[in-house]
Amino acid sequence: MAASIHTMRKTVVVSKSLFLLALPVALALLAGAVLPFQAAGNAAVGRALGHWLWAAFTSLTVSSLVVIAALLLLRVPAPDLGKALQGPWWLWIGGVLGALYVAGAAALTARLGAAGFLVLVVAGQIITAVVADHFGLMGLGGKPLSLARVAGVVLILLGVLLVQGNWAAGTPASTAVVAKQPEG
Repeated sequence: MAASIHTMRKTVVVSKSLFLLALPVALALLAGAVLPFQAAGNAAVGRALGHWLWAAFTSLTVSSLVVIAALLLLRVPAPDLGKALQGPWWLWIGGVLGALYVAGAAALTARLGAAGFLVLVVAGQIITAVVADHFGLMGLGGKPLSLARVAGVVLILLGVLLVQGNWAAGTPASTAVVAKQPEG
């Protein structure tokens, strides 16, 4: 009896550890899985509203409302703005870069397709992350560039060519008719 209780406790601890390890991975995969829908939705909103910048504005406004609701629902305490204001300038860059991403998705997804846009986004992220790691940018611990990391980046770039498809085959990435959005 005592041995079976010990085995059950050990199983529960292992199961809890495995769950705590798998949960962030599953959430990251889910976050990635919704991006094609976000990009396609923003492109459609841009077409409906007449410009991709209106799509970006709409997306960011809805995002702000969702975050405000979550803050209120979860009763998150007020931030320490004084401490944040004393931090480095790049603490505030996330909002600007987020707006650029959302606007880029709204403007480019209709032309590149969801897979084409996102594979280029991922390639840009990995290349930039390798450089940021190498130089220890933004408080990251330095992780030197290695032949294996360079090979990984090259493979990702080859993946971009394969996923985007039109360079090798000489055909457009998408045969869908894309409505031209007004300039400016």
